[in-house]
Amino acid sequence: MIFCEEEVEISFLEKIANKMSDKNIELVLVDEKTMLEINLSQRGINKTTDVLSFPLLDNCENLLGSIVINIDEVKKKALEFKHTDEEEMALLFIHAMLHLQGYDHEKDQGQMRQKEQEWINFFKLPKSLIIRVEEG
Repeated sequence: MIFCEEEVEISFLEKIANKMSDKNIELVLVDEKTMLEINLSQRGINKTTDVLSFPLLDNCENLLGSIVINIDEVKKKALEFKHTDEEEMALLFIHAMLHLQGYDHEKDQGQMRQKEQEWINFFKLPKSLIIRVEEG
């Protein structure tokens, strides 16, 4: 189950969450300005980003963590890559879910990229976030 405060269609994200984990996820949708503030306060990086994930540090029985998605960036990237906002949000959500599960594409030897591609293929989505960055 996903907890989300925004009025956005998230049924597809709930399907993804239910396939990827049996734990609950907190989903927070923000604008670009708010994402910049979160990125600065939590990571010390003074720029906006598309998605952030915050795994729970203590072992909470039923909550995996929080995912913050920049809805302004979703709209920009969907337009740029010629797919739907829903598809873009799903790509970011899968990426963040993998981070919540302990994967780290900046440190591993391609395991996260492979796992991300498996989920993207399963849900019939466009190119992954990692591949777009590598190609960009």
